[in-house]
Amino acid sequence: MNKKSFGLDIGATSLKIVSLEGQKDAFVLKSALIAPTPPKGILSESPLDEEEMAKAIEKAASDSGVDTKSVNIALAENQVYTKVLEMPVLTDKELSSAIYWEAEQYIPVPLNNITLVWNILKKPSGQDPNEKMQVLMVGAPTALINKYQKIVQMAGLTVNGMETEIISTVRSLVPNENFPATIIVNIGAVNTSFAIVRKGLMVFTYSMSIGGAAINRAIATDFGLTPQQAEEYKKVYGVSGKTLGGKIGQATQPILNSILTEVKKSIAYYSQKYKDEEPIRQIILSGGTAKLPGIDTFFVSNAGIETAIANPWKVLASQQIPKEVLDNASDYTIAVGLAMRDYE
Repeated sequence: MNKKSFGLDIGATSLKIVSLEGQKDAFVLKSALIAPTPPKGILSESPLDEEEMAKAIEKAASDSGVDTKSVNIALAENQVYTKVLEMPVLTDKELSSAIYWEAEQYIPVPLNNITLVWNILKKPSGQDPNEKMQVLMVGAPTALINKYQKIVQMAGLTVNGMETEIISTVRSLVPNENFPATIIVNIGAVNTSFAIVRKGLMVFTYSMSIGGAAINRAIATDFGLTPQQAEEYKKVYGVSGKTLGGKIGQATQPILNSILTEVKKSIAYYSQKYKDEEPIRQIILSGGTAKLPGIDTFFVSNAGIETAIANPWKVLASQQIPKEVLDNASDYTIAVGLAMRDYE
């Protein structure tokens, strides 16, 4: 049997690696690792920075003990264009023509620089002429795809599959169509992605250019700290208004309020579009910032909806997992989703 690919999440501040083995109804965790990324990250145009990133990936893969060179990776959400489209029921041939017209409406750059892929999420039986098909469309700059592939190859690995971060996140957190209507909020270092899931399918997605790094900067500015010290303060004191005289809460409030505003807009959109359907039951917070003490309480208090911290390890069979891996569960959602990809 061929070894399945491992998941590699190349974040702005850290690399996450997850290797899984599929069993009958669950997965076994073979390896999981978080390692820092070089300061310039993967988007630097410098050949020296690309080489440094490749070495970091190669070392992380070696340290994690993964037993395959085949890898699934996710493209940074703020670098791609992702849209869930509603379209009349079309044949595959009709869809392949229509999708380019749709792409021209939503993608603000010339399509000859974009690699366009799409996936039918739901295709009605055709009995109801008013029922639409749902199509997930992703457009990624071809130069960006080539860059990721080049760096991964320099690290001695082979790209098996490539998708966007939010697709991986949804895969790791939404087990089936019985999952309650949910808004998933993936707070990365530099951007936050939103996905609304209904009957197990993503029906809406959106991304904004604000994330955990903005919270760090706000804390660093207010307290006169270095970015590293701000990160530690954030982890210890969280976003509660009760610690350090409420100053941490005051520093983080504008950023969290920006994210909250988009959550409320997304919920309002869903409520209008699916007014006769099940309402959104919960918010799931994913990404490193989801570990902040008090962040779930902030969203419960201000959005009025049950809020949970993402735990992608729910897909695992019963096994002993290192405490450090469990404690950082929300960091691993993208990498887990990528590791699950080959088992679809």
